[in-house]
Amino acid sequence: MDSAIRLRGVTKTFGDMRAVDSLDLTVPTGGLYGFIGPNGAGKTTTIRMIMSILFPDSGEVAVLGRASALQAKDRIGYLPEERGLYRKMKVRPFLRYVGRLKGIDGPGLDRRISGWLERVGLPGIESKRCDELSKGMSQKVQFVSAVLHEPELLILDEPFSGLDPVSMRMLRSLILEEHARGTTILFSTHVMPQAEEICEHVVMVHKGRKVLDDSLPGIRSRFDPRSVQFEPLDPAADTRMLAAMQEVEDVAQGERGLEILLRTDTDPALAMRRIMAAVPAARIELSRPRLEDVFIGLVTDSASAADTDSLRAQLRDAATTGATA
Repeated sequence: MDSAIRLRGVTKTFGDMRAVDSLDLTVPTGGLYGFIGPNGAGKTTTIRMIMSILFPDSGEVAVLGRASALQAKDRIGYLPEERGLYRKMKVRPFLRYVGRLKGIDGPGLDRRISGWLERVGLPGIESKRCDELSKGMSQKVQFVSAVLHEPELLILDEPFSGLDPVSMRMLRSLILEEHARGTTILFSTHVMPQAEEICEHVVMVHKGRKVLDDSLPGIRSRFDPRSVQFEPLDPAADTRMLAAMQEVEDVAQGERGLEILLRTDTDPALAMRRIMAAVPAARIELSRPRLEDVFIGLVTDSASAADTDSLRAQLRDAATTGATA
């Protein structure tokens, strides 16, 4: 399969800090890839090298079959982490300017602009200046500027920043529509649940190095679930005996009942039958491995408990912020 993005041994340093370390990355044409990791993992630096905003100290970068994104710029849509609206311009003139830069002109351009502003829920703002827009409105206008020319490759760096939950859902649908149109998408985020909702394939990075590169089904098959979600049929049932079962490592209260962590090498099906025999269940199900848990397991084998707790708290804060922004 042809690749839309190909990085081989890419390294980038800033002084004594190695932001990206010998990174290999291949995004096939038509792929929908999540590029995920905590803040400071090297995601934005990598994207800037893909876009030829920065250049690697070593390694090779190819984009849409070219040695530089600059040679394929009219075929690429890019939503940067740091927004780039021209604040003193009005929305329609700004989008016209971007469209012309990407090779679109004439009456068809204005029709596209009006259509896209309608789709993102911003009809009638064409005459507003960009510096009059809220953060969420600015984000939507920038997204329109990234897709206006129907790019072959769409690179989104933290696209949901500043959006409320309704706008996030709308933008997620538009991203999936772009992918259905045939667009290759690289979606970068530190909010891992967002990647689980959108992406087909996930690349995890930590401290500039790749720690995982697999499809979501592949991840779920590789990392055996060890957590059972359990709600007793009788809310007042005594569930203390569950913690004493030989298959159970820990029992904690979750948002929707008990979260039962199974011991390593336990047969989940057998454990679930024993749990239901001990306490009748209104609901019992095996949890799919979350990307957060997979990431924590991959990068904290040799870390201290305090470091692990700190990283987990950072990821959960990001997920909470991303869900409520």
